[in-house]
Amino acid sequence: MPVINVKMTEEDGGATKEQKEELSKGITELFAKVFNGRGANSAVVIIEEVNTDNYSIGGKTITQIRSETKK
Repeated sequence: MPVINVKMTEEDGGATKEQKEELSKGITELFAKVFNGRGANSAVVIIEEVNTDNYSIGGKTITQIRSETKK
């Protein structure tokens, strides 16, 4: 059984339930296509939204980086 993890930043309220369902469906379909049907009915997709205060690059949070680029 394939387990597919998706991590994305949570912004502007995060992804909607509908967007997550569409993303999960698309990822599952692509996986099954690439692996000749394997996993079509058993793929587990885990979507984790990460707050931009909890994600950093080069010692600066994404919140900091984005606020600096808006100036």
